[in-house]
Amino acid sequence: MSAPPVLKPEQVSFFHENGYLLIENALSASTVAALKERTRTLLEEFSLEGHPMTRFDTGKEGAKHVGDEYFLTSGDQVRFFFEPDAFDASGNLTRPKEKSINKIGHGLHERDAAFRDMTLTPQNLSIALSLGFVNPLVLQSMIICKQPQIGGEVGPHQDSPFLFTDPPSAMGFWYALEDCTVQNGCLSFIPGSHRYSPVTKRLVRLNGGADGTGFIDIPATNAKDVGEGVPPPEAGKQEYVMAEVKAGTLVVIHGSVLHKSEKNTSDKSRWIYTFHMIEGGEGYKYDELNWLQPTGEGFSRLRDVAKQ
Repeated sequence: MSAPPVLKPEQVSFFHENGYLLIENALSASTVAALKERTRTLLEEFSLEGHPMTRFDTGKEGAKHVGDEYFLTSGDQVRFFFEPDAFDASGNLTRPKEKSINKIGHGLHERDAAFRDMTLTPQNLSIALSLGFVNPLVLQSMIICKQPQIGGEVGPHQDSPFLFTDPPSAMGFWYALEDCTVQNGCLSFIPGSHRYSPVTKRLVRLNGGADGTGFIDIPATNAKDVGEGVPPPEAGKQEYVMAEVKAGTLVVIHGSVLHKSEKNTSDKSRWIYTFHMIEGGEGYKYDELNWLQPTGEGFSRLRDVAKQ
């Protein structure tokens, strides 16, 4: 079962060489507008009553990763996570709730019709198959708001440690709902770093989730690398390349490529919608240590859109 081709051969080559790919106009202006309106509705209508006020922060090296029950059970739900800088020293919000959210996740593609309809599509299936997937499974999705003045930094990282398969297979689809610039915290990449950066850590449920989540080492002798094993550049020559994009652009991200985004210190938000997939075919193992666990019928099969 296949889908009509979307990517040109030179785009496929660029992705394999650099570990990321920018696809302009992947969403129409009308689709972007509809998704932004749906995002506004979600932000305005969610209730603070009974909310644990869970904060999400990935920017500090060695910091304890979020891992409360609200987070651990969010895989098939629509949950709201706050920017750490949205609170004062006493723990009170310093701005309206809709201007305080870091992200909405992690099951939008399952629970929300608007985001499901733009995730499980022939276009996304075609891209995944073109880049080497056989049975792509969508396992998490989220809106990242990058709020004006407080939108948090996301430090250098790979995606595979957060959604670990053996061997690694994670890939991110990152759709810009607003223009993403240097000023409001666009992505940046070290091109080609997926080819020499093995996955050496993974995020797991500690004590089955009783102690939240944390990173554990993958022994060096078993470090997982889906790249070509090429030698890294000389020290000091791993330079990040900014990826400023217009609304409607899709950024495809290899699970092993090093990337980051800076804090948004501007007066403009940086709304994006992103989902991640893994390979569900033979020879790929997704185990019970991962923070996100399948529920019900399991992860969404992207191939199922070809049956519609």
